[in-house]
Amino acid sequence: MDCDVLIVGAGPTGLMLANQLARRGVRVLIIDRHAGPARETRALGVQARTLEIYAQLGIAARALELGKRGTGANLWAEGRKMARVPLGDAGEHLSPYPYILVLGQDDNERIMGDKLADWGVSVQWNTELIALARDPGHETATLRQADGTTREISTAWVAGCDGARSAVRELNGIGFPGAPYEHVFFVADVEMTGSMVADEVNVYLWKDGFHLLFPMRGKDHWRIVGILPPALRDKEDARFEDVIPSLHAEAGAALAFKTCSWFSTYRIHHRSASRFRAGRCFLLGDAAHIHSPVGAQGMNTGLQDAYNLAWKLALVVDGEAGETLLDSYEAERLPIARRLLETTDRGFRLVVSDSWLAGLLRTRVLARLAALAMGFERVQRFAFRTVSQTGIHYRASPLSSSLDALPAEAPQAGDRFPWLQLRFDADGPIEDLFERLEDTHFQLIVFGQALPAEPLPDFGGLLHVHPMPPGAANDAELQRHKIPQPSFYLVRPDGHVGLCGRQLQAAAIARYATERLRMG
Repeated sequence: MDCDVLIVGAGPTGLMLANQLARRGVRVLIIDRHAGPARETRALGVQARTLEIYAQLGIAARALELGKRGTGANLWAEGRKMARVPLGDAGEHLSPYPYILVLGQDDNERIMGDKLADWGVSVQWNTELIALARDPGHETATLRQADGTTREISTAWVAGCDGARSAVRELNGIGFPGAPYEHVFFVADVEMTGSMVADEVNVYLWKDGFHLLFPMRGKDHWRIVGILPPALRDKEDARFEDVIPSLHAEAGAALAFKTCSWFSTYRIHHRSASRFRAGRCFLLGDAAHIHSPVGAQGMNTGLQDAYNLAWKLALVVDGEAGETLLDSYEAERLPIARRLLETTDRGFRLVVSDSWLAGLLRTRVLARLAALAMGFERVQRFAFRTVSQTGIHYRASPLSSSLDALPAEAPQAGDRFPWLQLRFDADGPIEDLFERLEDTHFQLIVFGQALPAEPLPDFGGLLHVHPMPPGAANDAELQRHKIPQPSFYLVRPDGHVGLCGRQLQAAAIARYATERLRMG
């Protein structure tokens, strides 16, 4: 084999997959048909769950240095601030990163590209996938290079991270149903002042659409995303000056624009691939699903696709697990993508509909309901879990299993295991669980009971066992997160619970490894 995994596409999703595989010792080749990284990008929001993954990869600090933390989102309608989603308060005990980080896709790519170099891997630019041939045990890929010549490589697996016009998807004949939205979007980088809440996201709803204002690093630097007013939709050479009147009309005449360094218009599709796997080929990110920009979910969802697939591919490549483990990628990620597509599509259609009723709902009913709902802590926490992607779960996955019923409010099989502050030793300091648990291993976390006398399976040397000592601090933390004692949680490398229950049994752990993970 020339490589274990051929990654087609060096955007955020491809770079995340390459990093996760390379750090696990998998031989990767990452190619991209473009001449180099994107310079101007539309994706902005880095959610809390992505930052948790960045921390494991060792790049969170760099991302925080380059980005702007948005600790809240403010909803405006008819020139008045109607509601605020307090991300910092709502997510305070749910994640180490209780905010949305405003950081352009180009910066995210640069950070991940720099990290990839640490593993001795670099992107092969100006290299295009033009053919795939399935052979027993591998794929033969034909690549066209910058000078027009072609070469063939042999690879065990192919990952299509190559965007909406994915060659991997098309070469495998995978359908991509959906359609473009009729509206035309615009994005602008501006230096401006006004009544918007500084250092927070501001959402302006108006009868004909919306404007999103994202704070960027630097003084008075904002990224504006919106839809062109109806009169401009067919205008081929629309300029930022053309949209200023609508901004003044909805966000207030107090807006003062100093400079505009970038302005672009574009259209958005809503599509989902009919399947995410065909034999030895997988689809991730925009190659698999495209959504509206509502909720700043698109880029983060692609990164989660990569995080989900990487540890499974690594186990299979290393011979630690059978290939059927890879079936769980589509089983877990396709429902997430389709549910996200459905919810963002509904939300998007509401905020862009031209009907007078939708306009009334946006500016009167929706804004007031949001203001009322955000007064409740439970609603705030639900909103944070949803937007931050910390609430994503795989409870219906074939990899999720419970030995016995845990309380309904406790973490369940398939859930992201919660962020805890615990003493790992009775006399030791209180530690951040996420910092302690290394994501290239499985973690068995045991509460309120001794380890079984029988030896536990070691998952090919990839299992770390943590019997948590009793004590007031640990008991209080477990009670706050509704974790019963006794209980145990087997946490997958991607942070989701694989197996859980009350009484730990070595035989049950062994069965899970062989029957669910196809290990051994």
